[in-house]
Amino acid sequence: MSILPPKQYIDLAKTLPPRLQRFFARYPPKAILPPSYTPPNPYAITLTPTPAPTPNSTSEPSEEAKPFVNPDIETLGFPNPFRAQKSPITGLWHDPVFSLRRQADLAKLARKHGVEELLPPTVKSSAEKLRKRMENGLRVKGTGIGERVKGKASERTLKGRLEKRRQAMLEMPQMVQTWKERGHGRGWKKWPKK
Repeated sequence: MSILPPKQYIDLAKTLPPRLQRFFARYPPKAILPPSYTPPNPYAITLTPTPAPTPNSTSEPSEEAKPFVNPDIETLGFPNPFRAQKSPITGLWHDPVFSLRRQADLAKLARKHGVEELLPPTVKSSAEKLRKRMENGLRVKGTGIGERVKGKASERTLKGRLEKRRQAMLEMPQMVQTWKERGHGRGWKKWPKK
């Protein structure tokens, strides 16, 4: 889908199902926002209060005193609802607004109506899935380099048993010769093992 003027995006949004309309009303894409729009940034706050300057201290602000700026807010205008957010005040992580299942449902619905590019970045988008496919190829878990499919015990030991059997068959003429020389078992120490 090519980039359309904002007016056409708004007309297109009116034809969308209610679920997508509600999503785009709550999280409007940059494409339909006017260029002069600057969202309020509630997360651009100072993490620690600056102490009163002392004669021995430098006047440069410390690393902790710099404002916390969420990169999603800079690019999208709001925190990405599909990603976990770190609280600048407590330092704790908050879960995404939309679970992976709901992200997948929204991505499918947007893909069906041709507006997937307007969604915020998500792991469930077709672009991200295509990127992972290009990166990993048609990899199947357990079949990579250094990995094995577990299999049954008989399957796992098959190669070793066949090699042991092959060695026994190669040594068989020598074993028969030794058996005959020693009088059919008298003084025989090396009985064949199963």
